[in-house]
Amino acid sequence: MKTAQIYLQGNTYPGRGLLLGMHSDGQHAVVAYFIMGRSENSRNRVFRQDGNGLRTIPFDPSRLKDPSLVIYSPVRVLGSQVIVTNGDQTDTIFEHLREGKSFEDALRTREFEPDEPIYTPRISGLLTKKGRSFTYKLSILKASESAEKVCQRFFYEYEPVVGEGHLIHTYLRDGNPVVPSFAGEPVRVAISGTIDTYTRTFWNALNDDNKIALFVRYINLLTGETQTKIENKHG
Repeated sequence: MKTAQIYLQGNTYPGRGLLLGMHSDGQHAVVAYFIMGRSENSRNRVFRQDGNGLRTIPFDPSRLKDPSLVIYSPVRVLGSQVIVTNGDQTDTIFEHLREGKSFEDALRTREFEPDEPIYTPRISGLLTKKGRSFTYKLSILKASESAEKVCQRFFYEYEPVVGEGHLIHTYLRDGNPVVPSFAGEPVRVAISGTIDTYTRTFWNALNDDNKIALFVRYINLLTGETQTKIENKHG
């Protein structure tokens, strides 16, 4: 079992990725989300904390061309639940949960992004704290490989294991012009270290040319207190 940092090293363009799991100390749930980009519009972004959630905002508003797929809330919190996604499906999940519906119900109303010819997958995660423990779910919505691009929806549900988590990202690797979508189950990864060390090594593992921003949060399972670190390439 590799760390996320070792797994990502050498992959110039895994796209956007999220990780959920339990720290090796058995006392913290861990949430991480990163974004990468190749276009000027994608690279013109930073993360900003928004209450107990997170938003992407333009680094230079004058250079923002199309906000539809690049400006959104990657992280939102609803009571004991943390939602993390790579798009505006964060809001869809939030509203469904608030209405008493499920993570799966929400994502069955959505599909992959309409960015032909790439058809970027929508990846989503939900961490639900339960007393001094938690459960977590991951999902990917991606286009089929057939000529008719129908949506394929995959859902994964996990009980926490001390010192490990699961990572999913949008692309297997770089490509031109088409970038191949992530395939297979979420990757099992080891989690340890202080939040400062973990964030720094995670950030350093991402390709320097394409990385944009990284969010890491540790949630204390005993007290509910959170520690959050954000790295931005700009600003």
